[in-house]
Amino acid sequence: MALNLRRYNGWIPSRKAYDAYFSDLVRGATTRSRALPTHTPPVKEFEQAIRADPAMVKLFDDVFLQAPELPSQIPDFDHFLHILDLIVGEPPKFKVVEEGGFSEPIGVPMYILFDLLSNTSAAYDLFRMKAFNQALKKLLCRWGEYLLTDDSGKTLTNKPDGWFSDAAMTILEEGRVMDAFFTRGIKPEKRPVIPPAEGKPVIYNACESTVERYKFHVKKHDKFWLKGTMDYSLCDIFDGDKETAELFPRQGTVKQARIVDGTYYAVLPDEGENGDPRGTLIRSQPWLTVAATRAIITIEADDPKIGLVAFIGIGMAEVSTCQLSIGAGDSVAPGKEIGMFHFGGSSHALIFGPKTKITFSDEVKPGQHLHVNRIIAAVDQ
Repeated sequence: MALNLRRYNGWIPSRKAYDAYFSDLVRGATTRSRALPTHTPPVKEFEQAIRADPAMVKLFDDVFLQAPELPSQIPDFDHFLHILDLIVGEPPKFKVVEEGGFSEPIGVPMYILFDLLSNTSAAYDLFRMKAFNQALKKLLCRWGEYLLTDDSGKTLTNKPDGWFSDAAMTILEEGRVMDAFFTRGIKPEKRPVIPPAEGKPVIYNACESTVERYKFHVKKHDKFWLKGTMDYSLCDIFDGDKETAELFPRQGTVKQARIVDGTYYAVLPDEGENGDPRGTLIRSQPWLTVAATRAIITIEADDPKIGLVAFIGIGMAEVSTCQLSIGAGDSVAPGKEIGMFHFGGSSHALIFGPKTKITFSDEVKPGQHLHVNRIIAAVDQ
């Protein structure tokens, strides 16, 4: 196991919290399997879908064999299911680590379970299968229904494992249920839309986010599956919608807002970072633009210098539920909500046509956190 565990802007907790949370899951699943050998209805439905397909059963067996970093206490698919039982019956919480007594958020608990599994060749095949993602979508939706109940608010407290504890300094005390906490509105005074100097056209940041990368001269078709480059491919990003992909090289006025079903935990397997296999989903973000469940919104800007713009809301792991707040024909302006990720935040991409000449601000660089509504680029005259 690697000595250093990269945090990926909070997606992965500290090493102590990561290991402690995993140990708690394993112990809890062992205790549960002895007391309640049957699974909860959502997990039972997921199990039935997997076991009904011999190919998925075989791939799941191979996943456990190919994940050497996975704790040996999770020996098989059935134990894995008991861990799922624990996760979907609880809201995310802060993890109180006994050694040292500190707390840390476990914001994406199911992702931590899938993290090491996903970075295997068997998972690459399994997690891209349509039947697998349909079964997983049902499971996540059932968990989402629970996170809309009053019971899901039991970690919105000031107790040690609560989101309003002293350790949760950056968390606002709002929301009665877990999903309301994640989808609370933005305070204009905290994230103001500042008009550009001299009224020049600019581009505002669409999400509270950290820069992964940016690229010019994106092709209509490209080799997005190559691990070294993960090139963007417009036609695949737009789910085979050649008409929209072709609009970027020529004049056109099209507006659309739709959800594309895709993967949840599939990644491009790699060797890890500094020998640490964790975090492959985050390292695969460019590839997820063509693979993951995503929201696609195309907007024809009023200013012809900007032209057609596409926003791609990229679902990642259990926080992949995308909801649209606008539809075709609606007017939008900087600062107006166009949609949201439920139960947490994921990733996004902005696409501009080749005739749109933009210059990014100096702070737009990989690893830099940028506030939503912040000016990130100027449109050249």
